[in-house]
Amino acid sequence: MSTEVGVPADHRYMQVARTLRKEIVDGIYPVGTQLPTEHELCERFGVSRYTVREALRRLRDDNLVASRPRAGTMVVARAASNSYAQEVMSINDLLAFAAGARFAIESNAMVTLDEDLAAHTGLPVGSEWLVVRGTRQSDDNPVPICRTEYYINRSFAAVGRLLQRHTGPIFPLVEDLFGVSVVEVAQEIAAVLASPALAEELQVDEGTAALEMRRTYTTSDGEIAQVTVNTHPSSRFRYSMTMRRVKG
Repeated sequence: MSTEVGVPADHRYMQVARTLRKEIVDGIYPVGTQLPTEHELCERFGVSRYTVREALRRLRDDNLVASRPRAGTMVVARAASNSYAQEVMSINDLLAFAAGARFAIESNAMVTLDEDLAAHTGLPVGSEWLVVRGTRQSDDNPVPICRTEYYINRSFAAVGRLLQRHTGPIFPLVEDLFGVSVVEVAQEIAAVLASPALAEELQVDEGTAALEMRRTYTTSDGEIAQVTVNTHPSSRFRYSMTMRRVKG
């Protein structure tokens, strides 16, 4: 792979990281084996040592490799679960919610976003995403907890084939299948009124107050892996947050 003229250095290290990540996930470099040396990677990709080191840093951030002085870079097993701290909650809390509420899929298809869907998700007009829609409910109550919509980056759309047999959240599947790590989840909460279609899905009256929670999942590469929109009737949802004064 030769150096691309005019391609910024930061883009080159992301390209190198993605290539190596795919080779690790595909088993070309199994767990316990060493990656080629920095010098060999520089030769292979036609890039500087700085670019290779930044690419390897990305792989370490994704928990795919570990580097030690004079020992090289070794492929390691990804941890079964990771904890990512956020200001008001952890991503593990999202895992617990999704695992405890069954997801009944109603549709699963590639969709090109129009202006309404772009505004709904915060994603670009005209971009293509795997859209999975359905409702979540607990096993002991037939009334839905919320309507759930997943918008999955087309780069990761292969997870769609696994969802009928999958009961938990989707983003850990993306992490495991593609070797990426979700490092940030941005959340927005808005008050909405139930449209006729939403009211029928959630078994509430049309015009009932509801809370719409949109979460945007970003990988260590700065790429949006997934946007999730959960819409809860106000009577079935409660959000709490504790704040403490910080002494300056």
